[in-house]
Amino acid sequence: MNHNQKGHLHPITQVIREIYPLFQGLGFSIADGPELEDEFHNFDALNVPKDHPARDMQDTFWIKNSKGDADKRFVLRTHTSSVQIRYMETHQAPIRILVPGKVFRNEATDATHEAQFFQIEGLYVDEHVSLAHLKGTLEAMFKKLFGDDVEIRFVPSFFPFTEPSVEVHMRWNGKWLEMGGAGLVNPIVLKATGIDPTKWQGYAFGFGLDRIAMLKFGIDDVRHLYTGDLRLINQF
Repeated sequence: MNHNQKGHLHPITQVIREIYPLFQGLGFSIADGPELEDEFHNFDALNVPKDHPARDMQDTFWIKNSKGDADKRFVLRTHTSSVQIRYMETHQAPIRILVPGKVFRNEATDATHEAQFFQIEGLYVDEHVSLAHLKGTLEAMFKKLFGDDVEIRFVPSFFPFTEPSVEVHMRWNGKWLEMGGAGLVNPIVLKATGIDPTKWQGYAFGFGLDRIAMLKFGIDDVRHLYTGDLRLINQF
């Protein structure tokens, strides 16, 4: 064994380390939370209706509650937005956090889908927040990742926890690519965490780190990121 041989950072780790300094300069800190999450933080506090399809067994890994409390159900978190809820419950506004982490969806795997994958989400809460602030921030992020020729656009969408909601598209190498979702934090979500929505507004965004890494490094199958095969890591 060559003890002088250096290791290699995983492509997803590299993307996180490239993104974070930009947000650090804007006053953001990194937040973390549990991967095993309760129903309130994963769905209820995010204004996800009881009959929303995301709660169905085919999308969510529900975990049997061994403590015998029938009223409290647990899931493997389906998004890192649950961390935003926990942070808002325990911190006063203004808030600026970046949340990278692993999430889980109960779905079949193929070249572009995995049952586990990484997301990065951002939350900004202050007194005067607009879609213009959100767009400027995301444009700076994607230019840092993919170069100054990148353009982004917002396409109207719907998410229960943001209002208005948008899909974020990036124009790169002559093509528009859907990168993730974003929007202004729904006042219902602020209220659920004890933040006065008449005084504070916010924006939030979420992107798949796997998708960013695949585009940035030319990886053609998301499953390569999770095999533990050092032949992939050694390329970076």
